[in-house]
Amino acid sequence: MNKVDARYYELLCKLQEADFVLVELTLYLDTHPDDLQAVQQFNQMALHRQTIACEFENEFGPLLQFGHSFSRFPWDWKNSPWPWQV
Repeated sequence: MNKVDARYYELLCKLQEADFVLVELTLYLDTHPDDLQAVQQFNQMALHRQTIACEFENEFGPLLQFGHSFSRFPWDWKNSPWPWQV
């Protein structure tokens, strides 16, 4: 595995970890909406995930389509592997 591949997978792993935490916090907050600490944790993790996603997209291209992510020029959405293919 070359350095680019390792970085690609490293960032994808970090995104998956952040998404897991966000899903768990969402489920918890659905039943404990008044837990201020959990809401703060959720917001902190959402910001952390956004930072990782931005870093990934700057290096490897968009994670999402339909205007949820920006594209570099030339249009690079067709480049693979797409995040869900790995």
